[in-house]
Amino acid sequence: MSERLPEPWMRGPELAVHPAARPLVYSLTQVREDLAEWTEGLTPEQLWARPFGLGPVGFHIRHIGRSADRLTTYLQNAQLTEEQLAGLRTEMAPGASREELFSELEWMLRRCLAVVEALDPRTWHEERGVGRKRLPTTVGGLVHHIAEHSQRHVGAAIVTVKVARALGQAS
Repeated sequence: MSERLPEPWMRGPELAVHPAARPLVYSLTQVREDLAEWTEGLTPEQLWARPFGLGPVGFHIRHIGRSADRLTTYLQNAQLTEEQLAGLRTEMAPGASREELFSELEWMLRRCLAVVEALDPRTWHEERGVGRKRLPTTVGGLVHHIAEHSQRHVGAAIVTVKVARALGQAS
């Protein structure tokens, strides 16, 4: 058995990224690693199972990527596209394989990180609006929320995998 790496935040600084944005880099690295570990070997049926009505693992994977993409759009001081809005409506649609889910997740997380890594730190306190109502936040608030929101859904995905395995719905 190979030795586990320390958690991303304990592997040394991501010097290419401003210190204020580093927690997001660490968080999204851990998102990728935790989801990969906990979903290894799951079939599409297992990814979309809903034991006790829990949200399916596939939803959480898809939602992490798509919500990071939407929040990145607000970070850029823009409004969502029709494609993003359509994606929001289909996050619970079952059937995608693990590979399909991870491919989409990776693309969206890379887009998010590219935007965050290019941020001018002097903009951290600039106001941003979220949603059609343009609810107030800041650049820094959005970056923080992308990290904590992603972690919240990783936790929910792990719980669903554990419950499904306990019920014999996942190997």
